Amino acid sequence: MKTIGLLGGMSWESTVPYYRIINQEISRRLGGLHSAKLVLYSVDFEEVERMQHADRWDQASDLLVELSKRLQLAGADFLVLCTNTMHKLAPDIEQAVDIPLLHIADATADAIRGEGVGVVGLLGTRFTMEQDFYAGRLRERHGLEVLTPGESDREVVHKVIYTELCHGRVVDASRKAFVEIVNRMVDRGAEGIILGCTEIPMLLRAEDVPVPLFDTTTIHARAAAELASRAC
Repeated sequence: MKTIGLLGGMSWESTVPYYRIINQEISRRLGGLHSAKLVLYSVDFEEVERMQHADRWDQASDLLVELSKRLQLAGADFLVLCTNTMHKLAPDIEQAVDIPLLHIADATADAIRGEGVGVVGLLGTRFTMEQDFYAGRLRERHGLEVLTPGESDREVVHKVIYTELCHGRVVDASRKAFVEIVNRMVDRGAEGIILGCTEIPMLLRAEDVPVPLFDTTTIHARAAAELASRAC
């Protein structure tokens, strides 16, 4: 079995499901008492969040590159970055280490294509929705059409992620607001919705909306388990 290097803590609320889902999937695949071989480095998200909102991405890159190197030295065979937003820095990480990075957008695109969906709405932090590192990869590498919410809706989504979900708070009014945002994207042609922040599955459920939801946390974690068990 390959050893997974998890880079988490962004936030810890969404890193916990990674550990659980990966181990559940390894057990399902291999049976018996099998569980995942992994090493985890969990950051202090307060430091990372300040870098994000101060546009100090160079410092965030230095941090994640250093931690990725530590995971490689600790015996990881590949890396899993347990966050969508910080995949903005995926190229920096890939250049700095000698082991593969399992990119969350690639795993998500495979799941979307597997459902026959070609047009998707993207929910996430303002960075993920407004910058091109994520949607651009989905378009250019996987041929998907990606829609994002309007400006005021993007602000709502971003605020809920950082002020509620990252603190483990699930608010019914916020769920209602997210459903309305999704419905507006469906009206524009979205055939499915990417939960492009690993905390959003805490809030939005499949039964809440009329199109498929693509839970990036579950998709990414299952892809990691599949890759880890492939050598068995």
